[in-house]
Amino acid sequence: MKKHIPNAITCANLFSGCIAVVFAFNGDLKTAAYLVLLAGIFDFFDGLVARALNVKSEIGKQLDSLADMVSFGFVPGVVLYQLFLQSDANIPYLAYFGFLVTIFSALRLAKFNIDTRQTEDFIGLNTPMNTLVIVSLPFIKEQYPALIQNSILLAVVTVLLSMLLVSEIKIFSFKLSKLSWEANKYKFIFLILSLLLICFLKFVATPFILVLYISLSILHFKKTT
Repeated sequence: MKKHIPNAITCANLFSGCIAVVFAFNGDLKTAAYLVLLAGIFDFFDGLVARALNVKSEIGKQLDSLADMVSFGFVPGVVLYQLFLQSDANIPYLAYFGFLVTIFSALRLAKFNIDTRQTEDFIGLNTPMNTLVIVSLPFIKEQYPALIQNSILLAVVTVLLSMLLVSEIKIFSFKLSKLSWEANKYKFIFLILSLLLICFLKFVATPFILVLYISLSILHFKKTT
């Protein structure tokens, strides 16, 4: 029975993503964002539980990627699609450009499944972090409407995030083999600063957290090489 527990958690991730898609297409981008957060929690715990129970399997790996494709690939594409529809653009079909992120998320996940270099850490931005940045945009729009309604800026963000997904930038994960400060200094700094940013800025903090994540990852791997 225990071998099915991680897969059940992965299915909960997928279910959350499916509901998020429905809310996003209906224009309720905030509820979609909260469902993505829920999917992210399930995504974190399925791997953790699989390692704790020592029941990692090939089907679990493939199921995880398929679930992630919905929650962290399709959902951000739909959110961008809606944001483009609400932007200042007068080009009818520009909204479909948002699904560029969905395409590159698929490439990212396929690359991850066959890349033996990514057993402990990531090469390229991981899809959950990418999605958190995108689902934060409707919240940022409330405070800075002119910024997020700018179709050119949205297009730049879409292209930039798509490129980061398949980049060769090494990004640390949070699989901690040991809890020492010296070995995980930049990871702990990231967590502390991210929590502070979230406390003060809430969803608006996510673009800053992304920059922090990439910057500290570069420093972390520069130190370990």
